[in-house]
Amino acid sequence: MGIKLEINGRNIEAEKGETILSALNRNGMHVPTICSMKDLSPSGACRMCVVEVEGRDNLVPSCSFPIEEPMKIKTHSPRVLRARKTNVELLLSNHPDDCLYCERNGSCELQSLSEDLNIRERRIPGKRSPQKIDKSSPAIIRDPSKCILCGRCVRICEEIMSTSTLDFAHRGNELKISTTLAKPLNYSNCTSCGQCLVACPTGALIEHVQFPELEAHIHAPDKLVMVQYSPAVAVSVAELLGYKPGTDLSGIINAVLRRYGFDKVFETSFGADLMIIEQARIYQEHKDLGHDFPLITSSCPAWIHYAEQYYPELLPFLSPLKSPQQMAGALMRKWFNETGEGKGKELISVLISSCLAAKTEARRVELIPAGLPVIDLVLSTRELARMIKLSGLDLEQLEPELPDAPFYSTASAGKLCGVAGGEAEATVRTIYAQITSTEMPPSKLHRVRINKSFREMTVKAGKSEIRMGTVSGLSNAVALIEELKMGKRNMDFLEVMACPDGCINGGGQPIPAEEKLIRTRTKAVYDLDNGSKLHTAHGCKLVQEIYRDKLKEPGGELSRELFYTSYSKREVLL
Repeated sequence: MGIKLEINGRNIEAEKGETILSALNRNGMHVPTICSMKDLSPSGACRMCVVEVEGRDNLVPSCSFPIEEPMKIKTHSPRVLRARKTNVELLLSNHPDDCLYCERNGSCELQSLSEDLNIRERRIPGKRSPQKIDKSSPAIIRDPSKCILCGRCVRICEEIMSTSTLDFAHRGNELKISTTLAKPLNYSNCTSCGQCLVACPTGALIEHVQFPELEAHIHAPDKLVMVQYSPAVAVSVAELLGYKPGTDLSGIINAVLRRYGFDKVFETSFGADLMIIEQARIYQEHKDLGHDFPLITSSCPAWIHYAEQYYPELLPFLSPLKSPQQMAGALMRKWFNETGEGKGKELISVLISSCLAAKTEARRVELIPAGLPVIDLVLSTRELARMIKLSGLDLEQLEPELPDAPFYSTASAGKLCGVAGGEAEATVRTIYAQITSTEMPPSKLHRVRINKSFREMTVKAGKSEIRMGTVSGLSNAVALIEELKMGKRNMDFLEVMACPDGCINGGGQPIPAEEKLIRTRTKAVYDLDNGSKLHTAHGCKLVQEIYRDKLKEPGGELSRELFYTSYSKREVLL
């Protein structure tokens, strides 16, 4: 039997030991909170979720107050509303008044709380201490003056991403969030995953916006401006443009980007197809060498950054391939440098991605041959939405268009890489075909699609077995890797994605990143695969033509020049 609660005159049942906030949420009752995060232990720091409990003198924080006996609770009494309003006014007392220019204007939780509580003036004067903005990272900008000390960035960085780049420093009135020794982000162990940015309720953490830099290139007659966008972008930008969440807007994106001024429009899923084919060959080499540790994917820039810092001993087991966007970018540059269309023009390569770490990746020394970046500008899904709005185009009047040849794929394999487990699933399809000379039914890998952070499955391919695994969220990856090192688990192939649920929940995606929206995006990607007539990277004719006419064979000389790289131990200030 549950414990009976009376909430604002309504009777509900709660489980013993669960928090008041949990019981309220489960019964469709909303209480505002800032510091509370799903699946993490409550901190009770913001005091925004306070409620009035009959028989208690003080208001109690619903996020951390356990239910042990029947209670009568008021969630929006005059006393509660006064307390919440005072809390918000205290936060606003030393907060900047630059909402008009703030990157989070319209998606700021402090702004929303102020509006909900009808706060229209600054009643409590506060002292504003000058804070230096940290713009050292190519991906993330820190503005401490807008920090409200909710601690969400600290907790997600430590508990979900196992990085602990940010932490509380000092105490009392001097309390603030800082990096180690208060050094800029580029001196820290930050992997640029951007999960802290998504968790931040204000503009204290924002992305390094690059789309205004396009203006110098987009209409220049002496430049050929190419753009590629990732699969996760196509199914998530709809949320920012007034469409139903999960709507695949790839055809509309192609049309918009052409009208915006891009000369060539491609899909990163083509690069993912190339990665899958090359990776299947690397897998066979890995197996032939008899390694007792799995081949680990290298497509996630944040994971690579993390591995170089914390697991240098695992670098020999990482796939030597670049990320799909870097592979596609390298091939695009070579292709247009050698054709008449690109000769005599400066090539400008742009990536639109759900991944903020791609902004840092584009500046990696290993990926800048002869000092020339393969990708010049990296934009997020949010930046794409702003670009589209700025263009003034009426999307309802546009007809969907295909990407430009030759760098687009008619297969769904590369698109799967937008979700956690998708790269492993698509790669195993090609490995299976190479071993058995037959195609695997897509439904055979259904267990890889369950909604869990770690999934594993053994696939029989003729007389061989492919032991595959996939994990997302760096804290989950760390736990799994430790088990592998101790011999508690055995597998041949492991996909690692830094962000929980994969690229579909990347740091460059729409804010807020609600669980329901993430599930909708994931389903949209799987629907694309389920509805496709071609499920394998190796089956795509355009990919086959690239190998026939240009690359010759997987692992060939040109493939190694364009697609392969190396990783080394990274020393950072922890």
